[in-house]
Amino acid sequence: MKDSTDPTANIASQILATENQEKQALALLLDRYLARNDQILVQKIEMGGSEAYIGSVSLEWFASRVRFASRLPLFREKFNPDADNLEIDAETIEDIQQRPLDWSRQAPLAQYLAVRKNHKFPPVLVVISQPWVDNPKATEWDSQGRAKQSATEFASLDKDAKVGLLNLSQDVTIFALDGQHRLMGVQGLMQLIQTGKLQRYKKDKKPSEAFITVEDLKKEYQLDPTYLQNLAKEKIGIEFIAAVVAGETREQARRRVRSIFVHVNLMAVPLTKGQLTQLDEDNGFSIVARKIAVIHPLLKDIEDRNPRVNWNSATVAAKSTVLTTLQALKDMSVRYLEYKFPQWKSANHKNLIPMRPDDEELAAGIETFKEFFDYLTTLPSYQRLENGIETPKLRRFDHEKGGGEGNLLFRPVGQIAFAHALGILVFKKGFSLESIFEKLRQYDGNGGFSHMDYPHSPWYGVLYDPNRKRVLVAGRDLATKLIVYLLGGVQDAMDRAELRMAVADARTMGKNQSMSFAGEFVKPKEVGLPNIL
Repeated sequence: MKDSTDPTANIASQILATENQEKQALALLLDRYLARNDQILVQKIEMGGSEAYIGSVSLEWFASRVRFASRLPLFREKFNPDADNLEIDAETIEDIQQRPLDWSRQAPLAQYLAVRKNHKFPPVLVVISQPWVDNPKATEWDSQGRAKQSATEFASLDKDAKVGLLNLSQDVTIFALDGQHRLMGVQGLMQLIQTGKLQRYKKDKKPSEAFITVEDLKKEYQLDPTYLQNLAKEKIGIEFIAAVVAGETREQARRRVRSIFVHVNLMAVPLTKGQLTQLDEDNGFSIVARKIAVIHPLLKDIEDRNPRVNWNSATVAAKSTVLTTLQALKDMSVRYLEYKFPQWKSANHKNLIPMRPDDEELAAGIETFKEFFDYLTTLPSYQRLENGIETPKLRRFDHEKGGGEGNLLFRPVGQIAFAHALGILVFKKGFSLESIFEKLRQYDGNGGFSHMDYPHSPWYGVLYDPNRKRVLVAGRDLATKLIVYLLGGVQDAMDRAELRMAVADARTMGKNQSMSFAGEFVKPKEVGLPNIL
């Protein structure tokens, strides 16, 4: 009888069976190799003539095995063959100190990993060293002081030597070149997991009085302790380079590694405050500010009109035609809305960072801030913008080139103080926006916010420094209190007395001489306060 079996099908079946067997065999081999803690699977790459190895490690391994770059002997010490001794390399230390570790960042980074479900750290760059690297008499160095081998030990698993196992046994030391603050954050997370609390530090690692505790995180963010424990097993990308490669002297290796360290850190240009506000998807105040900047008629981009918002810088240049900055809008959002949405600041646990508000709260925040800007546009000063007057004319002081009106409402510091004052009046003291702006429209129409650089202005000495003839940012809080007072929000006699003394002190030009609102030198106690609106 003739066999009807298709030979092609048999061949295909055999090929598939062989492939499955090979995959199973490979899986068994990998399981055997990767079960060991002294090696990891990596891919070998080359860039700029340097070899590197890319892989991944658990957060727990990363925190325990990787050290900070300043601990790397290649950075801290240099061998002097004449003295047969180790000496400090001042040039190297100068490079390292270009970007000192900021320990105040550890707690926020650890909390970010703990409570943000979609957290993500980019891969880190580390350098591998071995004991012989720091021993000039080791056999791994030849008579010319050149390394006979690399500090990395890579066992290839393919014919092209592109994939293999990297030796990371306990005698191998690993130092973070790029990612030191990520290492700091992960170490903080491990401490939080293991001890239930994390000490907060100042920049120089001096302990502050505050702690982050697991109990705080459970209350504030409904953190599941099991979820927290499992974070230690999460993986982070890691790229390894050798402290010394074959053929290098120790000095050449030191220069190469130091150069990489400096370059990766200098290339990491920090974001401006404005850029951070643009990208922040967790801070409710930032989200509200960003939304208002693009939807409100006073601020949004309109064809044939100069932009009203500086999206990057926190300051406004003298000739700039913008009205404000995104950073100022964020600060205004915080100051105005913080009394209505205190939970956005994690007020109950000041040591914690806030979580993104839910969509309903965000919508309410946007609507509330939009209403504030709707009223703001009714002020005569802002109405003049619609009549074609550009912001520099309204913002500049009279003595500045081109002259100007010196209007508080066109200075970011004044805008923030104004928003803060109205937030206090509306959400703490129960005033209505309608009643407030009814007074403010008349006050502004009479020039109340203008000519800050003249003694008759309440803002002279408060937000304007007559000695240096420039804006006085340090006077923002006093300006806030003064606006609250002008609108009838300071009823207590003691509070008024304290405000009067603060205003007199701000307008003091010399010993026992203060500038009155009439432009005359008087004793501080004679300065008084402007009339309530």
